Amino acid sequence: MWLQVDPRAPTPVYQQIVDGVKAAVAAGWLAPGDRLPSVRDLAVALAVNHNTVAKAYQELERSRVIEVIRGRGTFVTRPSRTPPDAAERMEKLRDALRLAWIEAYHLGLTDAEFERMFHQAGEAARGRADMEGV
Repeated sequence: MWLQVDPRAPTPVYQQIVDGVKAAVAAGWLAPGDRLPSVRDLAVALAVNHNTVAKAYQELERSRVIEVIRGRGTFVTRPSRTPPDAAERMEKLRDALRLAWIEAYHLGLTDAEFERMFHQAGEAARGRADMEGV
């Protein structure tokens, strides 16, 4: 299956589902218009409670990654260039990058090494490379 979760991981299972779907879309494994499994089917496939999947789908719908069409199913949406919450999302991304840079600094990485890792992580997320040797 294209999505896996680890119930022992520190990240909540619903967040692992959200992150997994977002990563699959970013990598092109899921394309706009692709139908996702129903809440029940995904819960069975992942061996998790259906409420956990429902919570993840609600978060993905709120983020406009997916769209639930009553009676038809759940589908990947086309990325919006200017989502209504773009400023808030950009601020969260800026904070995440700032924290990553701080961590890199304390690991002794130079700015050039951090920038290279950033680009390699992007390539890996798009499925073009792996993170070996980073």
